[in-house]
Amino acid sequence: MKLKEIYEKIDARFPKKLSDDYIAAYGGRDNSGILLDGGKEITGAVFSLDLSQGALDAAEREGCNLIVTHHPAIFFPISALRADDPTGARILRAAENGIGVISMHLNLDCAEGGIDESLARAAGGTGELLPRERLEKGGYGRIFDVKESAFSEFVRRLKAELHTERAFVYGEERPVTRAASFCGAGVDAGAIAAARRAGAQVIVSADIKHNFICDALESGLNVVQLTHYASENYGFKKIYQELKEKLGIPCFYYEDRFML
Repeated sequence: MKLKEIYEKIDARFPKKLSDDYIAAYGGRDNSGILLDGGKEITGAVFSLDLSQGALDAAEREGCNLIVTHHPAIFFPISALRADDPTGARILRAAENGIGVISMHLNLDCAEGGIDESLARAAGGTGELLPRERLEKGGYGRIFDVKESAFSEFVRRLKAELHTERAFVYGEERPVTRAASFCGAGVDAGAIAAARRAGAQVIVSADIKHNFICDALESGLNVVQLTHYASENYGFKKIYQELKEKLGIPCFYYEDRFML
């Protein structure tokens, strides 16, 4: 089976069009799709949040010549490939070893049952989780009810569900009945304002800029800042579990656990 055929199966469930639609509606940039294809028959795939050296090790160990990532292996245009540059070293190693790369970024964030929705589920959200920034199908950012608990218990449950020990936690101990979550680095002034209007007591995300942490706290919101990896690996693994039996090739999952 060729890489293009694998990509078509993935795109049928998590179409790149979601990424294109999100950028058209809300701005930003992306580089999802087939990023490296040597034209070989695909022997197996490793799913990994990033095209990391560890993921490349796993692909070689498992005899796979395809890596499927969430974060684009090439995000910004590059003018040179050099072995002494981390990005260049990863791409050169993949190419030299005949390993293709598919990256699925904003389309997985926005998809129904995708990474952003999964983070909300991990935080205790139940029922229909309508996105703040909506697309025809799916979207980004969730605000939702949770089972009432103390803030410390909310954080404990979230970390346990995500299998992470690391989080920056800000705010006072108080009951939590409503939360907002934004996978990856999605918190900005608009997200904070929306969470506040909707009556959330806590906002969950990663890579939150200092000024937005200050704004959230002064708006009466507690803040849980996860590692970027922990906020998205949980949902990406669920996507792997959904796709692995549908692709017609052996599939494996790799985690850079030091990033959790």
